[in-house]
Order: sequence, then structure tokens, then C-alpha cells
Amino acid sequence: MSAFKIFFFAALLAAVFSFSAADFNSDVNVAWGNGRGKILNNGQLLTLSLDRSSGSGFQSKTEYLFGKIDMQIKLVPGNSAGTVTTFYLKSEGSTWDEIDFEFLGNMSGDPYTLHTNVYTQGKGDKEQQFYLWFDPTANFHTYSILWNPQRIILTVDDTPIREFKNSESIGVLFPKSKPMRMYASLWNADDWATRGGLVKTDWSKAPFMASYRNIKIDGCAHINGRSSCSPSSSWYTQQMDATSQARLRWVQKNYMIYNYCTDRKRFPQGIPRECAPSA
Repeated sequence: MSAFKIFFFAALLAAVFSFSAADFNSDVNVAWGNGRGKILNNGQLLTLSLDRSSGSGFQSKTEYLFGKIDMQIKLVPGNSAGTVTTFYLKSEGSTWDEIDFEFLGNMSGDPYTLHTNVYTQGKGDKEQQFYLWFDPTANFHTYSILWNPQRIILTVDDTPIREFKNSESIGVLFPKSKPMRMYASLWNADDWATRGGLVKTDWSKAPFMASYRNIKIDGCAHINGRSSCSPSSSWYTQQMDATSQARLRWVQKNYMIYNYCTDRKRFPQGIPRECAPSA
């Protein structure tokens, strides 16, 4: 066999292995829901359902201290008012760190609200909300969390929607010392999720279902108090280039519906320090 054929065959095996590694059976545990969370298609698909009795959720088997996690999600179709579908990272304890994607349900025909937040040492209050530029119930779309020592970047189909930089130099907390586990869930929050709780869940439409596929975790596994991490990974030092910054501005100009940085009624003493243009 020629050297080229050997190289090609090895590359093909690597590609197959990489694809098969995106397996819910090996990466996650269905954590709650009494059978409402199901891993299907030999680990390639995971569905969560919600009825009047309970929602459901799953979590990664491993904790990570920095990483990049991609997840394709298809949200609850039709009248999903009152429901919340999530994909997030969270640490343990009462002073936890957390990075959130939360999809707030809607009445049929209304847009979903994508709610994002960042917590450090149990403190959040850093909400940004968006509408999406597509129907997130018609097809799967890729939602990604990139978390490295200098920044958090949230993307939708490779388009950045939010960047939260490490601004410890000006006294702003940043999650960098606590390992976090990946979680996802579908649950009822009709006391606040849709129009501030004015629209309640229509249980005649239950069970509600959200679907997840193509999980990809590239992170620093944190096991027995130690983190195995390669700073040479591209995401570990990734920054926003000019193209990404332009796409971020496009999203925030056209699809952002709430930004804590501009909510002066909420912060009458002045906007948070990380919101300053130089931060």
C-alpha cells in the first residue's frame, strides 16, 4: 500500500472515530424526568419531553475547566408558551458559576426569546436576550459555548451573538476557577417564561418535546481535582477577529431585545463596569 493510501485510510479512520465520539451514550447521563429523556439512534439523538407531571434533563458525565461545546437543538414547535428549553454550563455549590442558553417558549407564530446570562460566584444579573433570524423549531441549529481564560463567546450557527470578556483588571468577576458540567433541560416555567408569566402553559398541547443531536465537547476534563488541558487547542486562546466582530454587531443591532448594559433604570448608580466601551 502506498504512503498516500496509508495516510488517506488513517485520515478516514480518524474522521469516523471523531464522528462516533459524538455519542450521547458516552458523553452524558439522563439525570431526571423518569423516562421522559430518551437517547435514541445509537446515541446520536436525545429527546426531552415535558408534561404536567414533570420535565426532563441530562448532564455531561465529566466536568470541565474551560472548553468549547457545540450542540444542535430543535426546539418545541407550536404553542410552547410557558416552557423553557436549556443548554448551559454550571458548577456545584452555593456560589456557583454558570453560562446560559435558555429558550423561552412562545405562543404559536411568535418568536422564541433566547435568554443568555453569565454567573460568577453565584452572582448573575448579566442578561442579554435575542430573537433568532430563523425558525428554531423547523430544523436543528448549532448553539455553542466557548469558554477560555480570557472570554466567553456564545454563537448560533457559527455567528457570535455575545462576548463576555475577562475584566478582572477592573474588578469584574469572571468564571475561571470552578469546573463546570454541561446541562440541558426542558421544564415548565409559566410563572415567568412567556411575557413575564402572563401566558400560561397549555397542557392540552403536552407532551412538549425538544431534540438534541451532534454533541461535541472539546474541553479540559477536570477529574479528581486536576484538569487535563492543552493550551495549544485553538479555542483556548480564541479571540474575535474583525469578521466575527462585524457579525456580532449585526446580531446585536437587529436581533437583541434586551441588554443589561443599557438598562439604566435597573442600574441607577451607573451601568456595570464591564459594559464600558473600553472594557
